[in-house]
Amino acid sequence: MTEGQTTSGQAADLKFAACLASGAELSKFEQFKADSCYLLDPLAAELENSSDHFSNDAVQLLKFHGSYQQDNRDNRQKGAGKDWQMMLRLRSPGGRIPPALFLALDDLSNRLGNGSLRATTRQAFQIHGVRKEDLREVISTIIRSMGSTLAACGDITRNVMAPAAPYEKGGYPAARQLANEIADVLSPTAAEGSYLDLWVNGSATYRIRPSRRVKKVRTRQHQGNVFSGDAKEPLYGTTYLPRKFKCAVTVPGDNSVDLLTNDIGLVVFTAANGEIKGCNVYVGGGMGRTHNNEQTFARTADPLGYVAAEHVLDLVQSILALQRDYGDRKTRRHARMKYLLNDQGISWFKQELKSKYFLHPIKALRPEPKSKLEDYLGWHQQSVGQWFVGLPLLSGRLEGDLKKGLRQLVETFQLEIRLTPNQDLLLCNIGTSQRSSVRKGLAALGIRAPEAPAMLARHAMACPALPLCGLAVTEAERTLPALLERIDAQLRRLEITKSILIRMTGCPNGCARPYMAELALVGSGVDQYQLWLGGTPNLQRLAKPYLQRMPLDQLESTLEPLLLSWKQAGGRRSLGDHVNKLGDQAVLGLLSGTGQAP
Repeated sequence: MTEGQTTSGQAADLKFAACLASGAELSKFEQFKADSCYLLDPLAAELENSSDHFSNDAVQLLKFHGSYQQDNRDNRQKGAGKDWQMMLRLRSPGGRIPPALFLALDDLSNRLGNGSLRATTRQAFQIHGVRKEDLREVISTIIRSMGSTLAACGDITRNVMAPAAPYEKGGYPAARQLANEIADVLSPTAAEGSYLDLWVNGSATYRIRPSRRVKKVRTRQHQGNVFSGDAKEPLYGTTYLPRKFKCAVTVPGDNSVDLLTNDIGLVVFTAANGEIKGCNVYVGGGMGRTHNNEQTFARTADPLGYVAAEHVLDLVQSILALQRDYGDRKTRRHARMKYLLNDQGISWFKQELKSKYFLHPIKALRPEPKSKLEDYLGWHQQSVGQWFVGLPLLSGRLEGDLKKGLRQLVETFQLEIRLTPNQDLLLCNIGTSQRSSVRKGLAALGIRAPEAPAMLARHAMACPALPLCGLAVTEAERTLPALLERIDAQLRRLEITKSILIRMTGCPNGCARPYMAELALVGSGVDQYQLWLGGTPNLQRLAKPYLQRMPLDQLESTLEPLLLSWKQAGGRRSLGDHVNKLGDQAVLGLLSGTGQAP
């Protein structure tokens, strides 16, 4: 991995914004969280009324329970009310979905949703189109099927990512285990009680049962500066975090998790027997930004150092506690940990961490091999006598005949599903004797060569955007297939055979991590997009914005001079590296039609 990048300079002596560590008065929203009785009120009361939607206050708490309230803008009619519906997102560390849970999700999406499931960019399923009156049935069914939606959204730790491949070799088992342990260590305590009270009448049967190792680490949440001061919610306290918090784990060389875009990124080093030796740690990544606000920006994580295995979990909760105390609680657009790193610098962060929160050594980073964006598509040996197959899902959408056919395969052979951060789906635990039947089943669904999807589609991603996302200013997911066809046709016409990593979002919040792409379109108006260029195929460098409001119908004409210059350069470099070598002025000249290829 490479060192982090920022868009503004560091200032070690910059005064802190309002935060818990300074004893500053809580903002209105922070006080609202503190008064919610651990994320319970007023959501509990509004679940019982007859309204078809929740108030704004209840919506804010609903996020912590894994749901967003949405308005289907396609169904808007003049003079009519909004078409209110809920989106449910699961908590599934490392993207693991057991057979029984998938079957339950499939049934719920058909009966009480819009018939589709969507794999997210953080390895979880979403159900769309759920009505308020059905919300309790949906969530309670998920819980009883050994799933959870707790902390899938909100100002709290989000789904912990890990390589989806179920390999029983190398560091993969250790990485998956660590992701599960991190999810358990960072799980809220009092909020879990509120969650079960709301959705399964307080049944303790469904509480998370952490391992002995996790239990031991969690005792530290009641000690020193890791302790929030609230015995019921020892790590988070009554105000939880300033904003969302994202963690990812991987093995050396595998960047399937887009490691540098996370608040905490961990690279696991293991011994020959698979036991964890320690982790390289990166901090302060994040994608979200706001148009026309230079104080918000995408950022890649800084290297923190190497930590021995026995201290990794304590380090993770210590970092979270530091962000809990020093993250900006006055300005929400400045609340992510990336801004704390940007403003104060990695040296300050490390010093503060070691002096107040974390009591063990942080050593220099260990060398890592060059990273690759692994996707695991096609057939792979999982272990002796078992296989898995990776299936491409453009934008993660699972619906129609494909969804029906996959259900039949999962049900017949009791296959586990694992979701990738690239929104693809792995069918796992396929016995050698079952391979032929699964191949035939996939072929009947039109999937005959899962290892070879269309070149541009292989790593392309888009967020849901319109019609459901309230933040979207234009299309993304629905437009992406046609967009890829257009760019593919242009590359063929220009006789360019090299691929491009493309991402597309309907707003600047960055849910599909567009700022790491070689070519990204970020919605800035109706059918208009910012054009970002210059990321790398292995997700190691931030792209840059070159055009602010490019009409989508001008895409080919805008890109053509740049693509021709790339071809003339010999095509040895990726497009992102070519853009980076050309420099900003040369790229702008080519995009505007006023420059020439060097």
